[in-house]
Amino acid sequence: MAAVERVSADHPAFRTEAFIDGAFVPAASGRTFSAVNPATGHAIAEVSACDAEDVDRAVKAARRAFEDRRWAGQRPLERKRALLRFAELIRTHRDELALTETLNMGKPISDARAIDVRAAADCFAYYGECCDKVYGEVAPTTDDNLALVLREPLGIVGCVTPWNFPMIMAAWKVAPALAMGNSVVLKPAEESPLTALRLAELAAEAGIPDGVFNVVPGLGVEAGKALGLHMDVDAIAFTGSTEVGRYFLRYSAESNIKRVALELGGKTAFVVAHDVKDLGAVAEAVAGGIFFNQGEMCTAASRLLVDNRIRAELVERVAALAPRWMPGDPLDPDAPAGAVVSREHQGRILSAIQAGGESGARLVTGGTAVRTETGGAFVAPTVFDDVAPSSALAQNEIFGPVLSVIGFDGLDEAVELANGTIYGLGASVWSADLAAAHKVARRFKAGIVYVNCFDADDITTPFGGVKQSGFGRDKSLHALEKYSDLKTVWTRL
Repeated sequence: MAAVERVSADHPAFRTEAFIDGAFVPAASGRTFSAVNPATGHAIAEVSACDAEDVDRAVKAARRAFEDRRWAGQRPLERKRALLRFAELIRTHRDELALTETLNMGKPISDARAIDVRAAADCFAYYGECCDKVYGEVAPTTDDNLALVLREPLGIVGCVTPWNFPMIMAAWKVAPALAMGNSVVLKPAEESPLTALRLAELAAEAGIPDGVFNVVPGLGVEAGKALGLHMDVDAIAFTGSTEVGRYFLRYSAESNIKRVALELGGKTAFVVAHDVKDLGAVAEAVAGGIFFNQGEMCTAASRLLVDNRIRAELVERVAALAPRWMPGDPLDPDAPAGAVVSREHQGRILSAIQAGGESGARLVTGGTAVRTETGGAFVAPTVFDDVAPSSALAQNEIFGPVLSVIGFDGLDEAVELANGTIYGLGASVWSADLAAAHKVARRFKAGIVYVNCFDADDITTPFGGVKQSGFGRDKSLHALEKYSDLKTVWTRL
């Protein structure tokens, strides 16, 4: 094991090297990159910068583990017990993991502990319980034949995860892949690799065999590309931008036609009909839907589509709530929001805000960097009204705390506006007429639709999109499908 450096007495001991074949190892090149605390702009660790050579080492280790069946060949009950131990270890180390997550990507410590750590542990426990509950089938053939339909693991799964929910997104992919008996190579986002490396160590402690779960931190253009192009990777599961998702489709075509599952960008429409009974509750949901996690959510309610009859009042209510979401010190348990992930990303958000003002939209509140004295990357919660549906504000995923308000006259126009982007991840509709709301929900081109609520969530329901928001589903039993294959075994009796 590599030596662990402690940044200060208040910081956890970070694992910073790649985890390959059950051991922490430096990158073959010896190169590193800085993990930065976005709340201060200061580096908190130097992390191994893996490239194609390291990815190849990890894939070979994963392949050896898969072929000798040290994991895939275990009784499902044993895999279940290991994943349940893993989930319990995550819970045991929740304070350390939450602090690492906050220091590495800027979210409030209270959210990291109550949401991210809890959801990651629950995910591994859920898929652990699935291990011994996946059945094959017997096809309905004639009496002199027996046709078995078996569900088998794919082999080597490459998981490439984003920085906005590092632990949760890793769990959503790694847990079902392991539950089906695959070996995994995880490439976490370069902005937030630290919890992934600690999870690998906890997985080994839980009894997941060497080589079954590997983590290769590094830049996307190096480690991510190498994983996508590797000829011995059987599937890639990616969450991130639509732009990068296209790269993985190309990598698949240029290599071994590996399977690809993509969860990409979003531009969620939050539709509010004129007949809603509690406008205050709607305003609370709108504000939480766009300002939670600093707006760094693919399902963020970034487009408020509201009937013109109640538009002015709802905009006023949302704007009045914005100060409650003003970012603070992420280590303050009472901070409602924290830093965006980097100064670079802060610059992209502020550029989008500037362009929005220049497009003719009316800035209602926010629109500036805040807490600049800290050296961190903080953006005030921002609301624009009078947004043109064809403008960049309404069409592009900003991935920050920026709300675009668009008025409509009647639900037919609302549906047209809601479906009027390249994305199809999430949507929400609010109305006192439940029948009308459900009819609208069926017309949305989206993978997830919320009716009179927003961002309701449970591990038992599938998560994913349509159109350029990608394909394939995380969460629920359906996620097991993309990490397994069907084999027919026919016997003449």
